[in-house]
Amino acid sequence: METQEKELLLISISELFMKFGIKSLTMDDISRNLGISKKTLYQITTDKKDLVKQCIDLMINMENKMLCEYQKINGNAIDEMLLINVHIGMKFQKIQPAVLFDLQKYFPEAWKEIENHKYCTILEVVKDNIEKGKSEGLYRETINAEIVAKIYIGLVDKMFEPDFFLLAKKSFEELYIEIAGYHIRGIASDKGLKYLQKKLIDEKLNF
Repeated sequence: METQEKELLLISISELFMKFGIKSLTMDDISRNLGISKKTLYQITTDKKDLVKQCIDLMINMENKMLCEYQKINGNAIDEMLLINVHIGMKFQKIQPAVLFDLQKYFPEAWKEIENHKYCTILEVVKDNIEKGKSEGLYRETINAEIVAKIYIGLVDKMFEPDFFLLAKKSFEELYIEIAGYHIRGIASDKGLKYLQKKLIDEKLNF
């Protein structure tokens, strides 16, 4: 199977996982939903555990490419962070809570890939964004980028704790939007807050 064909198949499988959950979806379910034979499915994987990890690896690679593109777009630090936040918020909208809980409990290797992605790539992206915002006068000069970026990741981590999620009684998308708004407003300078407010009104964004 060609690389592009395999990637398209993995994307379709990932969408099934996000819609129905991972643990409850069998290899028979996947082949039936996609209209392919199990033989075709086993051309790209050895078992469900490997299939889940491949889907996660592909999603992370796509995410990394997206983040790189956003960092190249002309605009200031707040523009960049809002783009990232809107993108991630839309992603969370498609994910059933059971998917992330299944990953943590039943597929630790795949979950470890997500954790590495957060604490390496995402952490660096947030740090770079903070430094950019400080140089533009949009974020407060006294902000410690390393510490604040880790606080941001820590808040996102909190979302994935089942007890916290149930207590909050909000969707992942709603929780993330609150965290994202809290982050930007917490580090913005007066100049940054004025720019943010105008941006939110002009583009009708909810942060």
